[in-house]
Amino acid sequence: MKTISKELPVFHIQAHKEWLQPDLSEMWQYRDLLYFLTWRDINVKYKQTLLGFAWAILVPFTTMIIFGTIFGKVAKLSSDGLNPYLFFLAGLVPWEYFANSLTMSSNSLVGQANLLTKIYLPRLFIPLSACMASLVDFAIAFAILLLMMLYFKVVPAVTIFLVPLLISVAFATAFGAGLIFSAMNVKYRDIRYVIPFLVQTWMYCSVLVPFSSIPKSWGILRYVYGLNPMVGVIEACRWCLMHHKMFLDNARTIPVPTPWGLLAIGLPVAIFILLFGLYYFKRMERIFADII
Repeated sequence: MKTISKELPVFHIQAHKEWLQPDLSEMWQYRDLLYFLTWRDINVKYKQTLLGFAWAILVPFTTMIIFGTIFGKVAKLSSDGLNPYLFFLAGLVPWEYFANSLTMSSNSLVGQANLLTKIYLPRLFIPLSACMASLVDFAIAFAILLLMMLYFKVVPAVTIFLVPLLISVAFATAFGAGLIFSAMNVKYRDIRYVIPFLVQTWMYCSVLVPFSSIPKSWGILRYVYGLNPMVGVIEACRWCLMHHKMFLDNARTIPVPTPWGLLAIGLPVAIFILLFGLYYFKRMERIFADII
């Protein structure tokens, strides 16, 4: 009897020389894995929780009440002519997406140490799946925002269709920063203590103060505020949803200026964060399994 031996295919896995350019063909080949990692992150986040997906509503809603009462009713900070609760909720919804994506992606590599040491996969998928999983929370919170707008008798403007483009900027910023901190977290474990402080400080620099309340006497220095990419995203989200109800004066005759200037300043910063995150992550990737 004659036996026929079949040689099994041999796959060679080696580090790429490019530190910036990800292997897109490899990522496409493993695209199903990205789907399952994203779905797993969603399940892990809400599995064995008392309130489940309600947390996606409670966090921005509770923060809206605190901010609206303290900063809107008591401190009487500017809300561009909107109800302060609606003003802060419109800023907190995109912010919570960014904050959740940044926090989850920054801790993703350390939390998935078994995957890094036992099997091969495109390492970018681990922080990327965290950012994609947070889109579910954003969709739920955004639906609540629309209901709140109807409650306050504010019909969404036609420019609401620009919101996905703005969220893509928040996605790029969160993913880029998440790549940096996730790679640093593998080597320096105290980074996980820095992230909550950074997110909290970043929030106060993004959500509370509208650009219209910065004195014009500051001149061009006013636009330094726009170097924070999330300022442009949050200002543009509010404008795209409710610009027909936003005014600078009590007589409601001076409309709030368009936020495209702020967005134009913050967009290159977001792209820089993303590119530097890819560069730093790919440079550190080859030592993840050795030191995690």
